[in-house]
Amino acid sequence: MQLNSFLALAAPPATGQGGPPPNPLMSFLPMILLVVVFYFILIRPQQQRAKQQRKLLEALKPGDDVVTAAGIVATVITVKDGTVTLRSGDSKLEVTKGSITEITNGGPAAKA
Repeated sequence: MQLNSFLALAAPPATGQGGPPPNPLMSFLPMILLVVVFYFILIRPQQQRAKQQRKLLEALKPGDDVVTAAGIVATVITVKDGTVTLRSGDSKLEVTKGSITEITNGGPAAKA
């Protein structure tokens, strides 16, 4: 009970005598920081991976040993605009260029 009476004796907060008005930039600062972090953690690495994938597909040529997204290891026979013809074992496959994830070596020229 004593604490309640002590708080009742305290002066009420002054109205209209706050400090300077808050800076509008400070209210948006957390949102700006969130966007910057989001960019560097998610967007930029994805753009770099896409750029690396484009370079890989542009460098694709017959004779390259490749790995597809499905895990098929094969050798490139022909490269067309949107597809690639592969030979894996006794099979001949035609897959989209986008399914090529890795060039394991440069083919016969790289082996020599």
